[in-house]
Amino acid sequence: MDKFRRPVKSKDNNEFVFGIRAVIEAIKAGKEIENIYIQRGLSGDLIIELKSLLSGTQIPINNVPIEKLNRMTQKNHQGVIAVISAITYQQIEDIIPMIYEKGEVPLILILDGITDVRNMGAIARTAACVGVHAIVVPAKNSAQINADAIKTSAGALFTIPVCRHQNLHKVALFLQECGLQIVGCTEKTDDLIYAPDYTAPTAIVMGAEDEGISNEILRMANHLAKIPMYGEIGSLNVSVSAGVILYEAVRQKNLIK
Repeated sequence: MDKFRRPVKSKDNNEFVFGIRAVIEAIKAGKEIENIYIQRGLSGDLIIELKSLLSGTQIPINNVPIEKLNRMTQKNHQGVIAVISAITYQQIEDIIPMIYEKGEVPLILILDGITDVRNMGAIARTAACVGVHAIVVPAKNSAQINADAIKTSAGALFTIPVCRHQNLHKVALFLQECGLQIVGCTEKTDDLIYAPDYTAPTAIVMGAEDEGISNEILRMANHLAKIPMYGEIGSLNVSVSAGVILYEAVRQKNLIK
């Protein structure tokens, strides 16, 4: 029966659950889902039940041709495959109050469109080293937390909270309401990364290397800051950029100790 389909391993060592009923049961059992792939045009009562169950969750849904599913597994997937996450995602709404209750100053890292798993891992490793309280990523257009990301992070992705949300703009507004300033690391400004006061509650936003931070986030940021460049190469890898600005925050915090 479909409900007893056993998980299989994907090429990047993430675990698959396939078959409509099996995926429904995995969600009901509280399995952390990285992505769900559904065959385009699929219909029926079970698909309606699955989509109803997914409504309101942070799980990314990908409507794909059947050829995509067939490449993922040769088993009888029935048009639905779920990728089980290697980590448990958390909620930033739960984390911020806990930080304040501990008497600590929040330092949050928002990754807006970082899709390379190795960049994700390298950023998480640096974030864990400097004491970032949580990383926030979008539900879609974000690197998958897979074996490569975890290996590159040196295991940091198992220790630092990662929060996945459908709307980063709403997250940023929530953080502002909680007293955090939003600092966007972008070349679209004349202000350098040394200008903001990182000893205050802060959320630093890093954007994708090709498109940068979304305009929606840029418009509502409290500060925009760029890394100074003096050589012939005009940009840094995003994981290196994240390290530069995070360690400026560390430098400022050390000055007041």
